[in-house]
Amino acid sequence: MIGFYDYTVIVTYVSLFISVTGIFSACDGNLQEAVICLMLSGFCDMFDGKIARTKKTRTKQEKRFGIQIDSLCDLVCFGVLPAVIGYNINKVSKLYGIVACVFVLAGLIRLAYYNVTEEERQDETDENRKYFKGLPITSSSLIVPLVYCLATYAPIPNFSLLYTVALFVMAIAYITPLRIRKPHSVGMLVLALIGLAEFFMVLIDFTKV
Repeated sequence: MIGFYDYTVIVTYVSLFISVTGIFSACDGNLQEAVICLMLSGFCDMFDGKIARTKKTRTKQEKRFGIQIDSLCDLVCFGVLPAVIGYNINKVSKLYGIVACVFVLAGLIRLAYYNVTEEERQDETDENRKYFKGLPITSSSLIVPLVYCLATYAPIPNFSLLYTVALFVMAIAYITPLRIRKPHSVGMLVLALIGLAEFFMVLIDFTKV
C-alpha cells in the first residue's frame, strides 16, 4: 500500500476518524457530540508531532509525508468540522454560508503556506519551530467550544451571530502574518487545562439532553 502506517502517524489518522464522526453528528443535529469530537481531535493534535519526533530514524520522505498528512487532517478536523457545526446553528443564514466558505478557505491557505515554509525550514535546520506565522488553525478546537460554552452558560441573545463572527475573526487571523510564539511545557499545560474545563462543561450539557 502507498503511504505510511507506523506509530508516528496513527494519532493523526485517529484524529481524522474522530472528526468525520463529528461531521456526521453535526449533520444529524447532535451539536454537543460534534463539539466533543472537535475537542478530542484537538487533544490528539497536541501529541501527534511529539510522537512522530520520537522516531529518530525517519527518512526525509517520512518527514514530508508527516507534514502533508497532518495539514490535510487539520483542514478536515479544524476547518470543515467547525464549519459544519456552524451550519447546524445557522441553517437558514446565507451570511453564514459565505463566512463558512471564507473560514475553510483561509484555513486551507494557512495550512498550505505552513507546509511550504516548514519544508524549507526543515531543509535548513533540525531545530523545532519557535514561532507561528498566523493563528494556527488548530485553535478552533479551543475557540469553538468556548463560544459554545458562552452560549450555553451565559445569556447570549444571538448564538448564531456570535458563532458567525467568531469564525470570521478566526479566518482573518489565520491569514494575517501575526507572530505567535509556540507554547512550550507551561503554555501547553495551560491550554490543556482550558480544553479540559471546556470538555467537562460541554459534557455536562450533553448529559442533560
